[in-house]
Amino acid sequence: MYLEIITPDKKVFAGEVVSAQFPGTNGSFEVLDLHAPLISTLERGRIRVTSNTGQEFFMVDGGIVEVLNNKIIVLAESVTA
Repeated sequence: MYLEIITPDKKVFAGEVVSAQFPGTNGSFEVLDLHAPLISTLERGRIRVTSNTGQEFFMVDGGIVEVLNNKIIVLAESVTA
């Protein structure tokens, strides 16, 4: 599945991933391949991205995540790697 992490200033990450874990407002959750459509708000916390080459972590200060048609879009207020 495809993931994009975007802030108002730039695109922080774009690429194919195996899974992604998010700090949802009502608790953390993980998105896997062919996940059902979803929109959620994010709290301050860590996004864990797992790809075929390993894991990456991004700290977000909140935002929104949308999952649709095997594509994840994260709109974050700010991100640090």
